[in-house]
Amino acid sequence: MKGPRETDFAYQAVYRYLTQLIGEPASEDRVRLPSLRQLAERLGVSISTIQYAYSLLEKEGRVYSVAKSGYYAFPVSSLNTLSSGNDLLETVYVNARRPGMLVLSADEPALLQPLDSPLLLLERELLRQYPRQPQPTSQPCGELELRAALAVRYTTSPVRCWHADDVYIGADLRGVLEILIAVLCLKDATMVVESPCDWAILRLLQAAGVRVLELPVEANDGLDLGRLKELLESEPVRLVMLSSGVNMPRGSLAPDDNRQSVAQLLERHGSWVLENDCYGELGFEPDNLRFRDLLNPDRLLVFSTFEKVIGPEAPYGYLLSRHLRAELQRHFLLRSFRLSPIRQKAIARLYSSGRIDQHLQVLRRLLKDRKVQMTQLLQERLGDALHVVEPQGGATIWVRSLRQVDVRRVFQRLLKHQVVIAPGELFSLQGLHTQHLRLSHTFAGDHDLGAALGLLGTALRLESID
Repeated sequence: MKGPRETDFAYQAVYRYLTQLIGEPASEDRVRLPSLRQLAERLGVSISTIQYAYSLLEKEGRVYSVAKSGYYAFPVSSLNTLSSGNDLLETVYVNARRPGMLVLSADEPALLQPLDSPLLLLERELLRQYPRQPQPTSQPCGELELRAALAVRYTTSPVRCWHADDVYIGADLRGVLEILIAVLCLKDATMVVESPCDWAILRLLQAAGVRVLELPVEANDGLDLGRLKELLESEPVRLVMLSSGVNMPRGSLAPDDNRQSVAQLLERHGSWVLENDCYGELGFEPDNLRFRDLLNPDRLLVFSTFEKVIGPEAPYGYLLSRHLRAELQRHFLLRSFRLSPIRQKAIARLYSSGRIDQHLQVLRRLLKDRKVQMTQLLQERLGDALHVVEPQGGATIWVRSLRQVDVRRVFQRLLKHQVVIAPGELFSLQGLHTQHLRLSHTFAGDHDLGAALGLLGTALRLESID
């Protein structure tokens, strides 16, 4: 199976430019980098594209942002120390962006079918309709047209309805979640989180001082009701975070009866629920029951991002909440996200015109086809070494080694052959999933996947600790 045609997205070119810029100064002091607007004008790309490239570098620990000041690069000496340290996630990020690597650690579903061209075309048309004004009206919570489009999309009945004032849009998902943590006063508070869980979310909660209790997804793809009941009764749980449909990275879908039982238990306890809807549109069967169809909307918050569906030209994150309006508006105003109103209008038109639904039909089919190819290869080549969880959506596959292995050493061994995988321990803060891996079935470039899986099989045998 070959990867899709190598595509040089604008953010990738900006990322490479910034990496070179970071490496130029020899100073041991911090280096201030150009602003979003300066770089956008210099390179002839959108502010959103610059923001996304900066966010990648920030995740890698190569730059950091200072409120009201801008972005700064760490001194070269500290970068060298950081990339050679023991932080597994940092090692994954750094190596995934080295030239020539086969990146089987990523989770980029839109890579198969990005909507960047239609989005930018719409943006150019809108620029002709809405010429720049000297001082545009400030909308700190996001462009009203996009907020209204999302409210319509999430409304399913007169009871489960949303309005534009319930929707908040930020520059990226991380920024939106940071605001939510502040508004809910989650520092030192207790949250229950499905496990495995996205590593970026886990690291964000950890950095914010949130006490995370992990609720593992069971072998039957459901959640353990007894364990959840025990946690709700014995711990001061402030918030429960659940996947709206497909659990990622596991790619599994809880049975409807389990989902209904979980919802009833949460209702009895009056629990506040945070629904992760980042993959809600990416289930192979789109009409599955979601938690927000079962829960009291007055004790529900929903977050998501456009990036997984549209691609890197739409990095914005968003939040839906019926309550906490004054506090959320205040924090979004203080955060001062710099969002392109025209880009937001263009995304809104993708939704209101039905273009996003047409795109999703194609994207789901491509993802499902790629999943079938990948799982067949895994069964043929590594059926005696790995157990594969059959994914019900998304762009990744969750596998477990059938033998006890040192997965970190497997990871390091594959790096020497320019292959990057995602060890399962990244998706837990409590040492779970140490015998698991997440593998991507969408990747850029022309790579020999069969050969890479052969290398994986060899590494699993060599690093067996039975």
